[in-house]
Amino acid sequence: MLTSGDGRALGLDFGTTNSVVAIGGADGGSELVAFDGPLATGAVFRSALCFWHDGAVRGGLAHEAGPWAIAEYLEYPQDSRFIQSFKSVAASPSFEHASVFEKRYRFEDLGRMFLERLVAHAGPQLTDRPARIVIGRPVEYAGARPDPALARERYDKMFADFGAEIHYVHEPLGAAFSYAARLTEPATILVADFGGGTSDFSVVRVAAPGAERRCVPLGSAGIGIAGDRFDYRIIDRLVLPMLGKGGSYRSFDKILEIPRSYFADFADWSRLALMRNRRTM
Repeated sequence: MLTSGDGRALGLDFGTTNSVVAIGGADGGSELVAFDGPLATGAVFRSALCFWHDGAVRGGLAHEAGPWAIAEYLEYPQDSRFIQSFKSVAASPSFEHASVFEKRYRFEDLGRMFLERLVAHAGPQLTDRPARIVIGRPVEYAGARPDPALARERYDKMFADFGAEIHYVHEPLGAAFSYAARLTEPATILVADFGGGTSDFSVVRVAAPGAERRCVPLGSAGIGIAGDRFDYRIIDRLVLPMLGKGGSYRSFDKILEIPRSYFADFADWSRLALMRNRRTM
């Protein structure tokens, strides 16, 4: 994926909705990576994947990521599979694989394919392998019973191809460092990170400029409720009743309620894409 580099550090915010990459130099400065091409949206890369059949591709199944995945899906919605918010299942023991057409992909498989396309669309900016990678992680993972150790294992496999030293930090801490760079005197700040899958909070003490350790985390907390959950409630309350939620059907001589599990999956982006299989249809 990457060639050997010159000691640079790479920061990656792999978000539920969007992902951002930054490169840090020896001088302590950093620069966001902007993506190339007519479909690029600056330094923001949508955390999405799209799959479609292509006989010219090894394995017969092609894929794209970011805004290019969205474009592929919009052009051929009936013959493609679109997946977004897959970060939401990183810590879920119940998630084993996603069925995409005739293939199955684990979380780390989806993650590696996503990163491969992200690097490709970044152009020459990510040609060299960094000496270390700093990756943001939620304070509290999404899901009913998240397993942080499982998420860490999956993340390690996802980022293994970078071949660099990997460090994980709570996502709000990155925002604290950015804000601290503009402070001229000590302060204690509360950082709130409202994402697509989780809402995270950190209290950080910022030392005076020139201090050996500028930011000291004092406490952190998070909850797996964020943008996707709000979207779920809107769809559940306003859209799904018009699609039959709460309705019934006749099975022989019995009147039964339409299974609610279908509607729950329909309103959840992380599960919606997996419904397009033969059994569900």
